[in-house]
Amino acid sequence: MSSPVFTAELPPARWLYRTRAAAVLWLVVRLALGWGWLSAGWHKITGPDSRAWMDGGTALQGFVKGAIAQSHGKNPDVAYSWYVDFLHWVCANAAPMAKLVAVAEVAVGIMLITGCLTGLAALAGATMNLNYMLAGSAGVNPVFLLAAFLLMLAWRNAGWIGLDRYLLPRLLRRNTHPGDPGPNQPAPVRAKQPAAV
Repeated sequence: MSSPVFTAELPPARWLYRTRAAAVLWLVVRLALGWGWLSAGWHKITGPDSRAWMDGGTALQGFVKGAIAQSHGKNPDVAYSWYVDFLHWVCANAAPMAKLVAVAEVAVGIMLITGCLTGLAALAGATMNLNYMLAGSAGVNPVFLLAAFLLMLAWRNAGWIGLDRYLLPRLLRRNTHPGDPGPNQPAPVRAKQPAAV
């Protein structure tokens, strides 16, 4: 079996995913997205409608019932029958699911703002955005989803100005190989070796 081949990154990708200057850009994206998630979840937990989210889940149940009602007709908002089945399940379990949604939104917001496991936080946020969009809700969800995808691509550099600067080296220490680039390190360029005959 041949050894892995490392190729050079394109200069824009190298800048976005490996430089400290780009880490400032990712900090701005992280803070904006994190604040959006934190404020949405905090409002569900402590706002005037918090009882509808935290005691019984009637707010989530209302949202889901509205989505289910829009799943019929020629151009339904919810286009997939399997997702309508999932929405029925969520509606039947609205009380715990509403709490989970509110707490998850707050957790994703805090993790993004502090730069703690940024890639995983962005993945969790993207999963929630995708669910909201599949249920027929656009709003800020497409923009949040795009920001989350970009943060997932830049996961090593996106949390550099944050807790990931200290967490990732410790978490990844066991899984790295000699010669693998770390955060903010240029990828080595190695020539492709001919295959053995």
